[in-house]
Amino acid sequence: MSAALRTLSAHSSRLIVAVPWFWLALFFVLPFLFILKISLSEPQLAMPPYMDWVREFEDGLLTITLNFGNYVLLFEDELYRDALWGSFTVASISTLLCLLLGYPMAYAIARAPEHWRMPLLMLIILPFWTSFLLRVYAWIGILKDNGLLNQLLMSMGLIEQPLQILHTPVAVYIGVVYSYLPFLVLPLYATLIRLDNTLLEAAADLGARPARQFFTVTLPQSMPGIVAGSMLVFIPVMGEFVIPDLLGGPDTLMVGKLMWIEFFSNKDWPVASSLAAILLLVLIVPFVLMRHYEQRRQAEEEA
Repeated sequence: MSAALRTLSAHSSRLIVAVPWFWLALFFVLPFLFILKISLSEPQLAMPPYMDWVREFEDGLLTITLNFGNYVLLFEDELYRDALWGSFTVASISTLLCLLLGYPMAYAIARAPEHWRMPLLMLIILPFWTSFLLRVYAWIGILKDNGLLNQLLMSMGLIEQPLQILHTPVAVYIGVVYSYLPFLVLPLYATLIRLDNTLLEAAADLGARPARQFFTVTLPQSMPGIVAGSMLVFIPVMGEFVIPDLLGGPDTLMVGKLMWIEFFSNKDWPVASSLAAILLLVLIVPFVLMRHYEQRRQAEEEA
């Protein structure tokens, strides 16, 4: 009977592991293979607007013609290089701003009395109850020349003329930080709430001041939350389209907007697919770094 139970347990474990792998293959690997196939094709004025690189002739022979020119174009054309670099810059700065704003918020919630934590977390999650698109449109009304922000600053006598904020990089950063800040606060809170307070007490007994306690005890222990939250912000911002399109100006060029133009305006699916494939490869790097950090941290804890 015990052998049968062990066999059943082993099959159950395999099934549990197989479900996420199946989900990943169905909704990530398979779509990526389609994108990769299109990226190696040649554009044509037809529907679909690309030429299949596997062709069959009348004599039954199959020929495979791979077009790597789309990838070469991405690195030769300054437009695509600027879009990739612009997305990386916006994502990096936005992640840093979210970290600077989100860490004190998560720390304050984790140190708040227990009966206050849930209401404070609800305030963080509350914006998600409203449509993302409506929230971005709301920022247009706030940041435009006669918007709420300029009216407030002028009524306080801080400025004499309206500031040009909308359709600038500043508006993009405001929209991105506002939209993605909860993605950094929540993982940080989940990490900070589990910290061992006895270590802080031990540091205080050894004469460490609060600032030294934070940098030597709290900050190192919260690194898993920092890494996870930063990845949750950096990765989606790299492919962001709505915020740069609505709040940014013509100088705000990001990969998401460029892919939209190539797919729907220029009908150049191979180039757009190549851009999507390159973006995915760029985003794999943070995953590899995060995995390396987790493995090193686990090794240090076991040692």
